[in-house]
Amino acid sequence: MTSAAIRQQFLEFFKEKQHTIVPSAPIVIKNDPTLLFTNAGMNQFKDYFLGNKVPTHRRVADTQKCLRVSGKHNDLEEVGVDTYHHTMFEMLGNWSFGDYFKKEAIAWSWELLTKIFKINPEQIYVTVFEGDASEGLPFDQEAYDEWRKWVVEDHILKGNKKDNFWEMGDTGPCGPCSEIHMDCRSEGERRQTSGAALVNADHPQVIEIWNNVFMQFNRGKDGRLSPLPEKHVDTGMGFERLVRVLQNKTSNYDTDVFTGTLKVISELTGKDYGASDNRKDIAFRVLADHIRAIAFSIADGQLPSNTGAGYVIRRILRRAVRYYYSYLDYKTPLLYKLLPVIAGQFEGVFPELHQQQDFVTKVIKEEEEAFLRTLEKGLKKIEELIAAAKAKSEQTLDGTQAFELYDTFGFPIDLTRLIASENGLSVDEKGFTHEMQQQKSRSRAATALDTEDWITVYPTQKTSFAGYEDLLVPTKVVKYRKVKSKNKEQYQLVLEQTPFYAESGGQVGDTGVLIFGEEQIAVTDTKKENGEFIHFVQKLPAVIEGEVVAKVDAERRLHTAYNHTATHLLHAALKQVLGTHVNQKGSLVSPDILRFDVSHFAKITDEELQQVESIVNAKIRENIEVNIQELPKEEALKMGAMALFGEKYGDLVRVVTVDPEFSIELCGGTHVPRTGMIGLMTITAESAVAAGVRRIEALTGGAAIRYFADKVRQNKAVADLLKTNAPLKAIEKLLEEKSQLESKLASLEAKEVSSLAAKLKNSVTIVNGIHFIGAEVEVSNADNLKKLAFALKAELSDYVIVLVAAIQGKASVVIIADPALNGNKSLDLNAGQLIKKTVAPIIKGGGGGSKDLATAGGQDASNLDQVIGAVRKAIG
Repeated sequence: MTSAAIRQQFLEFFKEKQHTIVPSAPIVIKNDPTLLFTNAGMNQFKDYFLGNKVPTHRRVADTQKCLRVSGKHNDLEEVGVDTYHHTMFEMLGNWSFGDYFKKEAIAWSWELLTKIFKINPEQIYVTVFEGDASEGLPFDQEAYDEWRKWVVEDHILKGNKKDNFWEMGDTGPCGPCSEIHMDCRSEGERRQTSGAALVNADHPQVIEIWNNVFMQFNRGKDGRLSPLPEKHVDTGMGFERLVRVLQNKTSNYDTDVFTGTLKVISELTGKDYGASDNRKDIAFRVLADHIRAIAFSIADGQLPSNTGAGYVIRRILRRAVRYYYSYLDYKTPLLYKLLPVIAGQFEGVFPELHQQQDFVTKVIKEEEEAFLRTLEKGLKKIEELIAAAKAKSEQTLDGTQAFELYDTFGFPIDLTRLIASENGLSVDEKGFTHEMQQQKSRSRAATALDTEDWITVYPTQKTSFAGYEDLLVPTKVVKYRKVKSKNKEQYQLVLEQTPFYAESGGQVGDTGVLIFGEEQIAVTDTKKENGEFIHFVQKLPAVIEGEVVAKVDAERRLHTAYNHTATHLLHAALKQVLGTHVNQKGSLVSPDILRFDVSHFAKITDEELQQVESIVNAKIRENIEVNIQELPKEEALKMGAMALFGEKYGDLVRVVTVDPEFSIELCGGTHVPRTGMIGLMTITAESAVAAGVRRIEALTGGAAIRYFADKVRQNKAVADLLKTNAPLKAIEKLLEEKSQLESKLASLEAKEVSSLAAKLKNSVTIVNGIHFIGAEVEVSNADNLKKLAFALKAELSDYVIVLVAAIQGKASVVIIADPALNGNKSLDLNAGQLIKKTVAPIIKGGGGGSKDLATAGGQDASNLDQVIGAVRKAIG
């Protein structure tokens, strides 16, 4: 079976078991501070497990894009080195939200593997949770009894908490799990050694392929376990490993999941995979694996950057670049050339990459080019450091040096660790972490929060948002918690019903007040966490129980709505002017400004911006009704609604239409009822923010009117200064006259330099056999001082020239020496060192340069004669 057929067979099997097949969530996670990436199939269903949302379907199945390269689930070190770990991988899963439990999950696992996929039962081992006394958790007798119906007892193994109690992170849903392992060794090897002894022992041919997690508990911030409202089933099967088993391969990379990519790498590099060169083979596997993680993350909206999730993607990309550069001897960008095979392979299951192929290709290529520019220097640097460490018989690369490689050459620590290990060295991780923490401490944002546990005030199963219709709502506080940000304390509240819009989709969170009787508490921000609306306040009321009136700042919300509706108009206008390839890559919608990032490969010209602005303002003047309706997602997409890549939409979506022929978007934000309310939009800036991404900033409403009024006032002030009604023409004339004067000045300065050079040639003295010129001169700038020195050296040999000048009250120095003098052992003259150590202190400044040419500048021009004397002494 092909990998595509295997995937489809899995989904069809569970569809027959009354499961609804749902699409994969984006690999990049938004609105969840606990995760950067989807690292398990259950992530998108977390709210169902916690009871924050009611599931639309009780049974679902899917294939989920996952990424594990950071935090608790970190497989990066093994990727490429072994044949079964991956950064991005597919997780096939079936789910029960309060419906079936262990009996059905275990029976169906066995049926699919042995009846549908025809796997030999003798090769299957299963594990069950042995219990944990410290947590008060008993042996999972129920799972054991269910497995005994299908599996011989010596193939049912007990596992400890590490292997058989699944937790997504430090907090959240968790429970005992039952793993399914495959013994892929030959029949002879299986007869010789029982597979039971090799389960969870990192044997490359005895591997876990499926995990049935029985979600029963939630772990709180205090570490304690509490029962979930309902019991759930959460399963995850490694697609790549399953394909390996069914295609009877000994490596995931020998399956058709990867062979197409490996073939292209071989064609591009002229190297063969599997040619008994382990390092080359590792490089092949690294590239085939990493390109998937990089490409799908970018397609889902995460651009490479220096922080957070963006840095994770940059680390993966740079690890891949280093492998093809060092082990495949490929010195130009390579990864971006693999996009066509990846996009084509997954078009039927994850179409977002194929739809954005040009954009993702552009981003990856520019990232590769940027790193390749520093990689060679960085590799030379680390080679020097490794050689120095070995010369001293040291076993560790210094942490400060590792941080310099990160900070100066862009080497992620795992890349430095990898290169060091290849040379028999370890890295001083503590030293690196210390340097990194110092840097973070210097730049840490004030928003870092330390949260306490929630305190329940009013237990409820459901909270809701009423802010589309009402800005003032009577409600109750459901729970609250204290948070600390540096030395500042504040509180977060969850309300049973709220009119406050939580920061989402680029739109900032609402502010306003909570009215507790006679007491008013200001809401400074609203954010979303795990599906709940979190209200930030500086203090708690005297009495938090009972009814509270939640009131949104209506004027601030209205100005935000101006900018959000204008953003939709801007998006549509950009597509009309620049082309349909334009897609939103980020936005900020606030009361004061709108900022809009779009995929486009060139600077947007002033003429194009004017066209866009004109189209938007024409739509505003038409005073079009903004139609908002809630529809099933498939119906919305059929009517042409624009969905944003990387966003996860529910079965019901909110569709915002501004003229069906112009703009239809899926959007959860707040909008004005008619476009005329926006008044006006003006674009104030256009810039580049990343490879293939342009940023537009704009103003609407009163802010746009004030902007124009200010420009009119400035224009009038300029006209008054120039005493003309045509200031542009007057400025053009002034610039032309300035250019002419600068040309004349340059000519005069050249004559001045030539004249000074003629005079100074007569001041040559012989010092220690060297032609020496030392003089204080009058020149208009430091550049002319250097030109004068070059003019003097043109007719001399065995020379040292030092020229000093006071320019606008500050000292300027140039020292120039004949390169031929560097071979003179009796003369140890280094112009750069002389400038730094001797000259700079005299003039209270700084400078530097090479042995032959160095310059300096300083605040003190009163001792310029001492500078000349110091240089003369150095050669005499």
